[in-house]
Amino acid sequence: MDRISVNPQIHFGKPCVAGTRITVQSILELLNEELSFESIIQDYYPDLQVEDIRACLQYAIALVASEDIRLVPA
Repeated sequence: MDRISVNPQIHFGKPCVAGTRITVQSILELLNEELSFESIIQDYYPDLQVEDIRACLQYAIALVASEDIRLVPA
């Protein structure tokens, strides 16, 4: 998780790839559009590495895994 940082001074504290202003959300949205890691790097963020994109996925997984879901009966 050292590749992801949260700084209240950058993008209102949204998680970003460390050392950049690229949000985890931006990367996840591109992945959702079925772009490959290589396409994201080549066409959008040439300063990123594959490990940065993997870190975004790992961050999202960790976030969902830590959620405490409480179902409310209908």
